[in-house]
Amino acid sequence: MARLAQTAGLTDVQSEILATVRQFVDKEVIPHAQELEHADTYPTDIVEGMKEMGLFGITIPEEYGGLGESLLTYALVVEEIARGWMSVSGVINTHFIVAHMISRHGTEAQKQHFLPRMATGEVRGSFSMSEPDLGSDVAAIKTRAKKDGDGYVIDGSKMWLTNGGSSNLIALLVKTDEGAEKPHQNLTTFLVEKPEGFGEVAPGLTIPGKIDKMGYKGVDTTEAVFDGYRIGADMVLGEAPGKGFAYMMDGVEVGRVNVAARACGIAIRAFELAVEYAQQRKTFGKAIAEHQAVAFKLAEMATKVEAAHLMMVNAARLKDSGARNDVEAGMAKLIASEYCAEVTQDSFRIHGGYGYSKEYEIERLMREAPFLLIGEGTSEIQKTIISRGLLKEYKSRS
Repeated sequence: MARLAQTAGLTDVQSEILATVRQFVDKEVIPHAQELEHADTYPTDIVEGMKEMGLFGITIPEEYGGLGESLLTYALVVEEIARGWMSVSGVINTHFIVAHMISRHGTEAQKQHFLPRMATGEVRGSFSMSEPDLGSDVAAIKTRAKKDGDGYVIDGSKMWLTNGGSSNLIALLVKTDEGAEKPHQNLTTFLVEKPEGFGEVAPGLTIPGKIDKMGYKGVDTTEAVFDGYRIGADMVLGEAPGKGFAYMMDGVEVGRVNVAARACGIAIRAFELAVEYAQQRKTFGKAIAEHQAVAFKLAEMATKVEAAHLMMVNAARLKDSGARNDVEAGMAKLIASEYCAEVTQDSFRIHGGYGYSKEYEIERLMREAPFLLIGEGTSEIQKTIISRGLLKEYKSRS
């Protein structure tokens, strides 16, 4: 077992789950990641393996067929999976967020309808807030749901749906007419069931196709276009119009822990590749790891990996305790994503010219790491969240 990124205080069950996932990653993910990523091929066999292990239901309560594990367990599983290939962790990330939102805020009927099938991976979720004309300004959403009889009609375009084509359930944030003064109180989350695939997958709902990306290949990222799409009022999450923003932000908090975990996984793998290569590659009669310039770089990389891992674990444990963790999740996401980019680039530099070759794994990591600087909110957004939280906590009394 490697020294870095160890977590104290785990139960025997948690340790067994992580050991099983790590073995799966080493045998079934890492050997195939390069080929699948370069071909931009959906990892069907890997996904089926995750289904068999019960990973799609890892946090879903046992009464609904899941494993009932904590956010910490899930985050550590994600860290292991991202170490093998970040795209695979993306397959379960949005699914996990949607399952979390239904578990926390759904009606009993919604839980009974979705969660048992989500636990097996039969139903897989995607998560949709962003739109073509907005990024982090969620309150400015234009996609609208209008009341029509006993249901709603949805019109508008959404952007950056991870698993948009391969999922069959979308947690969709849209604008509704609630008459509230604050824009975010006029937003509602719908649970949109749809067939898998691309094109017009249902009357009024089109998934145009995969967006071609620099990295994060294999997993499909799409748009979703709604044009007169009809949906029943029973598919409003929690049957509570106007509360969609709060529900989504709860999902985003756990999503930020997830992104931090993914960043830790990539950074761990980048370090592993660097420390192995540095001991094999020789210059001036000795391994480059024996040159102080490289040795110091390895020391800095390892320290960043460890710091990011500890902050991610702290944010997950805080959320598991029932406390709000917006500041801590923002801190973890900020430092883990920034350190991931730095550690990956240092590994790339240690590889020298070989790092630029597609034959070497570090080339893929160099294209994957930048995504984490953006996903679930940019570093600038995290700093905004952190500073607001701190100023509220340390409010001046003068």
